[in-house]
Formats: sequence, structure tokens, C-alpha cells
Amino acid sequence: MRAVTKTLRHVAIGLTGAAVLVVGMVAPAAAEGRIRIAEQFGIGYLPLHVIRYQKLIEKHGKAQGVDIQVEWAQLSGGAAMNDALLSDSIDVGAGGVGPLLTIWDRTKGNANVMGIATLNAMPLFLTTTNPNVKTVKDFTEKDKIALPAVKVSVQARTLQMAAEQAFGEGKFDALDRFTVSLPHPDGTTALLSGSSITGHFSAPPFQYQQLQDPKVRKVLSSYDVLGGASTFNSVWSKKAFRDSNPKTFAAFVGALREAMDVINKDHKQAATIYLATNKADMDIATIVKMLADPDIQFTVAPKNTSKYAEFMHKVGALKNKPASWKDYFFEDVHGEQGS
Repeated sequence: MRAVTKTLRHVAIGLTGAAVLVVGMVAPAAAEGRIRIAEQFGIGYLPLHVIRYQKLIEKHGKAQGVDIQVEWAQLSGGAAMNDALLSDSIDVGAGGVGPLLTIWDRTKGNANVMGIATLNAMPLFLTTTNPNVKTVKDFTEKDKIALPAVKVSVQARTLQMAAEQAFGEGKFDALDRFTVSLPHPDGTTALLSGSSITGHFSAPPFQYQQLQDPKVRKVLSSYDVLGGASTFNSVWSKKAFRDSNPKTFAAFVGALREAMDVINKDHKQAATIYLATNKADMDIATIVKMLADPDIQFTVAPKNTSKYAEFMHKVGALKNKPASWKDYFFEDVHGEQGS
């Protein structure tokens, strides 16, 4: 527990400081040979950590005869990513499916922000310390469920989908009154400390750290709700950046695909990079075991993102209803078996 708390405190401080740094930054839009990328902490962003650690964008840029200057920043949450992207403080943002769909919908026909590729498919766990909670129907006014952002995060959307499945059509907001916004590190600390937080919908590695405590149980997985493997994180950018910087954009896509190969071929090397990049106080064997979980996949192909889009449109969170996942992802990944 002490090691977990130390790790969470480090991550929380890193995220908060980075968010202030990037949001307050005023900078001109990038030109060919320069790219500004915002990443987050957590296993879900491992492909970006590998790209940064191994300087893969620079490598792929040189192969095209371009010296690329890569600038990295760290932000907390999809909303902050989108604000930074729209203010031209960054060129590439990263986050959950919900924020990607939100900014695609918001900028359609204007800035035209679209997904570049996905970073992974990962199960998100809803956990609890309340022994009386066996399903989502068992949460009561005595419970508080921590989410990274109420109503808008991918965890919030997944919880709404689970609520509608449990309580019936149109009852998607049945659990909203029990939810509170907390960053994953704070939510995990609160859950484990026995505070008023009795539930947490988080992500790797936090959910696995929680389940090491015998009083924590898994209520459901996002894979249960979506009916199979589903994308957690993606990367996105403005169409104008892609059009104006074709070689730089291609170098980023090439670097991303190479990073996926590094992770999938050598879990130990990937775990070493994760620990070095995040300076996390975690055992490498724990990370390797996590990466070996068949439910965790590192792939550029979208999985079940259309189900989020359909749900968000149905509940009024999206004005535009995409015909398929290819409507909100650039054609660079249209050859993949996506959904």
C-alpha cells in the first residue's frame, strides 16, 4: 500500500504541473519538421512513451529526409487535450474515445479534428469496496463512484451504457448522481483509504493496483458493456496539420506503428521503458504481467468505437452521427479491421 500511494502521489503531481505548463503556453502552429505532442501517464499511453524514449519520430523523419523537432508535454484529461489542440498549443492530442468523438463532432466542417490511430484496446474496471455491491444496480445514495470526469470521460460514458443495460432504455443517467470527478491517482487513494469513495471506474495500471487490496472487488469491465475488446485511448489532430505537414505526419504514424511492434514483441523492454519514462515505483514483473494479459492489446485499429459514437448520439452528446468509424479517423488507418 505504501508503494502504491507513493506511485500515485508522483503521478498526480506530474499531471497537475504539466497541465499548467501546457495550457498556459502560447505558441504558433507547427511547421513541417516540427511536431508538438501531448501525452498522459498510464499504461494506455505506452506507445507514446516508447516513441519518445527511442526517438522514433526523429528516426522516421530522417528516413524521409526531414529533421523533425519533437516537443512533448503532459496533460491531464481529454478536455485539456482538446482545449490545447484548439488553441494551437499542441498538434497531437491523446485520450479516451469520448473526448475524440466530442472534438470531432465539435469541429466537423471547421477545424476538422480527426483520429490518427488508436493506441490500444484495454478493459476498464469498475471496482468497489462496498461488499453489498454485486452489480451496478446495488449502488445507493451511500456510495460515491470516482471517474476522471463525470458525464464526459470514456469511463462516464461506459457507466451510462451499463446503467441503461441494467435499468432499461432511457435510464442511462440512473447512476450519474453517485459520480464524482477525481484523477485516477486521487480516486485510487480515496478508494483504498476507506473514504466516502466506494467505487472507482479507472484504467490500467490503477485498477490492477486496487485489486491487490483484498477489500476491493471488480463489479464489471468495459468489455462486458461493449460486448468485447474496445479501444481505450487514441491520438488525434487537425486536418490542417496533416495537410500542411505530410512528411512530419507520416513520420509520426510510422513511429507509432514501430512502437506497437516494440511493445508486442518484447514486453520486458516495453516495461522498462514505461518505468523509466514515468519514474514509477512499481515492480517490472507487475508491468510485464499486465502487458501479457490477452485483454490488453496495443494496436492502431479502432475496436468498438462505433458503439460509443452511437450511444453518445442517442443521448444527445453528439450532434453528428457518423456512418462508420472511418468518418472520425484519417484514412491512414482505413485499411485496418476497425469498428
